[in-house]
Amino acid sequence: MGLGDKKVYILLTDTGTYFTKLIKFYTKRSYNHASIAFDHELAKVYSFGRKKPRNPFIGGFVVENINKGLLKHADCIIYSFAVNNEELRKMEQYIATIESEKEDYRYNLFGLFGVLFNKPLNRRKAFFCSQFVASVIHATDSIEFEKPLSLITPYDLRNIPFIQVEYEGKLKEYLYKEIEQPEGKDSFFVSI
Repeated sequence: MGLGDKKVYILLTDTGTYFTKLIKFYTKRSYNHASIAFDHELAKVYSFGRKKPRNPFIGGFVVENINKGLLKHADCIIYSFAVNNEELRKMEQYIATIESEKEDYRYNLFGLFGVLFNKPLNRRKAFFCSQFVASVIHATDSIEFEKPLSLITPYDLRNIPFIQVEYEGKLKEYLYKEIEQPEGKDSFFVSI
């Protein structure tokens, strides 16, 4: 990894929910939800999480919209790393397969207890968010994690080779960037 010309984006967020606060209390980390995207605009963000924003107990594969629901007001850090065309194809195919069978997949709540006790708890067709993101990346056959995928936390995803920070702050402000104006003009922000 790191030698291609395509970028993959890892989005770590803090949505401020009670569940997030509970996880944050344990992890002592700012960001406890992980998602993955293949475009700079984050038009399609993939993860395992709540299927219904008001119910933390109904979860599974989700395509998240950064402008709605829990992510709308989230704090975030966005990382990127480069991949080649073949690695990108493998990750996209991996997600497409899960998406086509999404009704068969569940949120791996028990797996979170495995992380808590450092004991891998693999469940068939079940992921928690960072386990899912790690498995998508692992599908490239180009990167190995230092521990089982079922123990990968959002914080661990920062250790991917050649990863770099793209942005940190309010997610709703991510799509705004400073545009340079002709000399003598002030810059302003515009939505991508």
